[in-house]
Order: sequence, then C-alpha cells, then structure tokens
Amino acid sequence: MSVLIYAESAEGKLKKVALEIASYAKKVAESLGTTVTAVTVNAGDVSELGKYGVDKVLKVSNDKLNTFNAKAYADVIKQAAQKEGAKVVILSSSTDSSYAAPIVAVGLEAGFASNVVALPESTSPFVVKRNAFSNKAFNQTELTTEVKVIAVAKNSFGLSEASGAAVAEDFTPTLNDADFGLVVENVDKVSGKVTIADADIVVSGGRGLKGPENWKMLEDLADVLGAALACSKPVSDLGWRSHEEHVGQTGKPVASNLYIAVGISGAIQHIAGVNSSKVKVAINTDPEAPFFKVADYGIVGDAFQVVPQLVEKLKEFKAQNS
Repeated sequence: MSVLIYAESAEGKLKKVALEIASYAKKVAESLGTTVTAVTVNAGDVSELGKYGVDKVLKVSNDKLNTFNAKAYADVIKQAAQKEGAKVVILSSSTDSSYAAPIVAVGLEAGFASNVVALPESTSPFVVKRNAFSNKAFNQTELTTEVKVIAVAKNSFGLSEASGAAVAEDFTPTLNDADFGLVVENVDKVSGKVTIADADIVVSGGRGLKGPENWKMLEDLADVLGAALACSKPVSDLGWRSHEEHVGQTGKPVASNLYIAVGISGAIQHIAGVNSSKVKVAINTDPEAPFFKVADYGIVGDAFQVVPQLVEKLKEFKAQNS
C-alpha cells in the first residue's frame, strides 16, 4: 500500500516538481508507515527520485504518450495506483497535472484536494491545508474517501533529500483508443530560455516600460539572475510580448522563490496570480502602486535607472563570489 506520485518529466528528464512531490510524499508515507512509489512516462534516468525518498519507480514507455494527453496520462496514473494499492496519490499543481488530477480522482472514486501547501494536519482523519480565494486565504479540507488524490502547490514544500535508492521496473498499462480522443497535431516549444513553469526566479514587466523596445534591460536582468521573463496582461494584449509570457490570474500562475515586478502597478488579477511567490519585489515610480502593498521589498524609482544599476551590481557580486 504505497503512496503513489506522478513524477513529471520533459524530454526524458525529471522536472524539479517531481523531486518536490517526492520529498513531500516521503513525509506522508512515514506518517502512514508505508513506502513511496513513483510512476513516470517516457523518462530516462530516474535514479534521482531515490535521493528524495522514492522506493520504487514504475517506468512507462509508450510513443503514444510523447505528447501530454490528460485522459491517457490519468489512465496511466490510475492503473499504477490500482497496481500498488495506493490509498494516497500525489501530483503537482503544474499545468499538466492540474488537468490530469481530477480525471485520476474520478477514475479512482477518490476525494481530491488541489493547491495543497503543507503536510497533512492529520492522517486520521485526513486533513490538508490548501490555498483558497486566489491565494488570499487558506482552508482545511478533510478527505473522507478511501482513496485520496492531492495536488501539491509549487514551491510550498521544497526539496528534502533522503538516503536510499529507488528500484525501477517497467510498467505497461492498458491504453485504449478512447484515451486518445483528443489528438495533438502540433506543439510549438520555446528553447534556450528558462520557462515560467520551472523558474525559481521570474522577472516581469508592465506598461511602465513604455514599449517593447525597452525589454532589453529586463532580458539582461533575467540573464544575470538565471530567471524567466514574464509580463502583465496589458503588455501581452498590446502585443509587446507574446501571450506565453503573460502571468497572473488570467495568465500563467507563478509560485517562484523570487518575483520581480518592474513597472507593474498591480491589478488584483495580476497579484492573485503571483501571490504564491515567496519573495516579491516591486520597482515602480508610483509610491501608491497597489503592488507595493503585497511586496516584500519595494523600490520607488525609475526602472530605466534602477534596473541597469541592479544588473551591474549583480554582475559585480557574481564576479566576486564565483
């Protein structure tokens, strides 16, 4: 009766979120007196999972699953849970897993809790703490079903190494045509950049930058920090930046360790989508900008002066500490 996790991968490599939920699952398994099993899809080397508490890895290899399909992936996870007799199934709150998790719960006739931000308050009854109201509050959710499915919010738990090694075995679930009712004809991938979904640091710009021609200084800041670039909704609506960089409640949610908002006033929808970030920094000429009310650090100043100076100082710091 293992705790089962779905360990996400991309292009054969495990994602950071896979290691985070492995760390989380290890603690849950310890409280339940059981082990951790991971299921992977078309992943290469999975040995790293053992360093974060996974005891066994079910490796699925199927060319039909090269492109994410929520129904098919949910079926894989469901069958893995049934094989292991798992009573707790844990996924991340990534975009892909957020699509798959409810389908997994339906297939297992399980209760489902999303946006979980802490280890269970108790396991009998099974109670978890969750983000609510666009990350403005928390609630305590009790799952009373025999099988529980939970999705852990990004960066809410962190990485916790454990001693041990994972035993890998091949797993071949039964997939049928109904699993592939949705057909993906084409996928456009961004290469050579840190993605918003995987970034620990996000640098985001708003209308205060006055035009797309001024984005070079944000690119410089992102480069020196190893950060992903993002923007507010008005910026993407104006066509200054692509919609794939739009973050906020109506764009991509952000739960980075550091979020730097440059020239973003802070509409409620934007703040709701980035509020899960651990440290928020605002740079704005307007001292009354709403973002300052939620920022951990704020700089009232002209971004065209502040950002270049910040880049130079960071470069000096890195040179002295490399």
